[in-house]
Amino acid sequence: MFDSPLSASAYEVLGVAPDVAEDDLRRAYRMRLRETHPDTGGDAAVFIRVQRAWELIGTPEGRAAYDRSRSEPHWAAPGEARAATGTRPRARMHGRPGEWRRQRYLELVAEHAGHRMTEAEAYDPAVVRSAPWEARRMLADALAEEETALAVQELGMGFTAWHAVAAGPDAEVLDHVVLSPSGLYALTSEDFGEPVRFRQGEVIGPTVGGSTPVADLLRRMRYVAKSARVRFGGAILILPDEHLAEPATVLGTVRSMPVIVVRRSALRSVLRTGIPGARPIGGNELYDVRTRMQQTAHLV
Repeated sequence: MFDSPLSASAYEVLGVAPDVAEDDLRRAYRMRLRETHPDTGGDAAVFIRVQRAWELIGTPEGRAAYDRSRSEPHWAAPGEARAATGTRPRARMHGRPGEWRRQRYLELVAEHAGHRMTEAEAYDPAVVRSAPWEARRMLADALAEEETALAVQELGMGFTAWHAVAAGPDAEVLDHVVLSPSGLYALTSEDFGEPVRFRQGEVIGPTVGGSTPVADLLRRMRYVAKSARVRFGGAILILPDEHLAEPATVLGTVRSMPVIVVRRSALRSVLRTGIPGARPIGGNELYDVRTRMQQTAHLV
């Protein structure tokens, strides 16, 4: 997701300036491949980002299209999921994914600028890229939530999703709750701006800092489970594709709950098949869970 408010550009990933000559660009790509290749001690997730960067700007046509997209990013999309195309039945959707984060982003950039801005001004690429990290992180996570909601929406009528569910007395929010034929899942959509790693069932990395995304997800999930009197089958953390070395990384059972980290492009497959160790549900329980969530879920 190189158009993320947090991520380095394809040029930055390859270590070159945007006006680099074609021959120098190709040499930089080959050097970065050698530096990041897992067989020579490099990071697999970074290696994937280098390959993705080359896919975007490795040809004159691709580079021109990428440069145009960088000057006109789609950051100002509405907070709710974009409409799915086609006539296929869609999942039942409740709530407005990303909207509260977008509102917080607008507040933070206004504070940084010292005056209120129109949305057009606040989403101007120059304003976004110069905004404080906290503000850019808010916008990046809003975009991530919207993309996840769109992916779930396209799963079809056998799925039901609640977005931005209140999950604690201190204004905590659970990004998504998805009821599927394979189980009931709690989901969080994140974007840390660069590849991450895992240690003892938690996400680590330079931009993760002292935060605990998995522990936060499980805490919010338990709050919703208690409030709605439902039992979750598993927890899913969703990250941009180029931030993970594998489509899915199973963290195992964390605090008695199966947890998996997935690339966004792999989410639909995971929700269809279920995650290892997840508690399945079916029959009357599906109806009961849907009813309880519908009656008790407070959407932010």
